[in-house]
Amino acid sequence: MNYLRDIFMPITIIGSFGTAIYLFTKVMTDYILKKKMIEKGFVNDDTQAIFKQHTSDGRYSSLKWGLIIFFAGLALVIMEFIPTGPDSPLPYGLFALSVSLGFLIYYYVIKKELNK
Repeated sequence: MNYLRDIFMPITIIGSFGTAIYLFTKVMTDYILKKKMIEKGFVNDDTQAIFKQHTSDGRYSSLKWGLIIFFAGLALVIMEFIPTGPDSPLPYGLFALSVSLGFLIYYYVIKKELNK
């Protein structure tokens, strides 16, 4: 089992580093593109609708991540009080259910907010 850790650890580190670089580059290039479009006067009603579509998701981003981190932490606290063996899948299931519950609560809050 130790050999799997030796294989997956570098892949995980390189993958997460690569993902971070990709996301940072994407955010920066989108910002630069929007800024140049506004400076050159290419912003009309259609492009404003596209900009508003992307910014409306960012308005609730803090709520989304707050709920996810809260429920993930809650799962970790609950796991501390449940006695399980080292090979038990219960902690993984509890963690997945808690994070999913956070996503579902976020979904229903956003759905309710957009229907107003």
